[in-house]
Amino acid sequence: MCNLYTVRKSAAEIAAHFGVPNLMASNAAEEVYPGTPGMVVTEADGARELRSMVWGFPLRLKGMKPEAKPKPVNNIADLGARMWVGLVRKPQARCLIPLTGFAEAEGQKGRMTRTWFSHRDDPIFAWAGLWRVSDEWGPVYSGVMTDANEAIAPVHNRMPVLLHRDEYERWLHGSFDDALAFQKRRFPPELIVMDRTTELWSKRKAAAETPLLL
Repeated sequence: MCNLYTVRKSAAEIAAHFGVPNLMASNAAEEVYPGTPGMVVTEADGARELRSMVWGFPLRLKGMKPEAKPKPVNNIADLGARMWVGLVRKPQARCLIPLTGFAEAEGQKGRMTRTWFSHRDDPIFAWAGLWRVSDEWGPVYSGVMTDANEAIAPVHNRMPVLLHRDEYERWLHGSFDDALAFQKRRFPPELIVMDRTTELWSKRKAAAETPLLL
């Protein structure tokens, strides 16, 4: 699952990449964690918009105290599941999540380090997502996951559903079957660059929520 990604570009650069006419002031950090703000591209009345939303749909688990904060569901395992199928059938609920890289934890428990993945040809690329307005956190979004390709499989068995530039429109406006097809196909492994680092995975653990995958 993906619990950390980066957007190391300005809002103006993100807007230009995705053909968004509006510029926005964003409170999203360069490193995005579950339960924190990130930039999201949506579409309304035929025009794309760049918006700030919380990464993760709020979920209350059985047995949680009324005052307890919901858990963020930041990854989508199955678009056909009951929690998601109603949204994915509505093109207006689909979004593009801009990113410049994403990380997975690798190594021994307690000493795990960050292994980063980026796009070989594009400094900015897109992750297929869904969004809605929640009572708890306002607008929220979550990213669609799929089985890892050969480039990512040595580190993790899952990866984000990444989109080519010419697939943005199909994700935003395609049929239900089109959306499901994205989750079944594999992004070309030759377009993925891996960067193993000595950065500790847990260095921002205190600031991040416990992520969920549904």
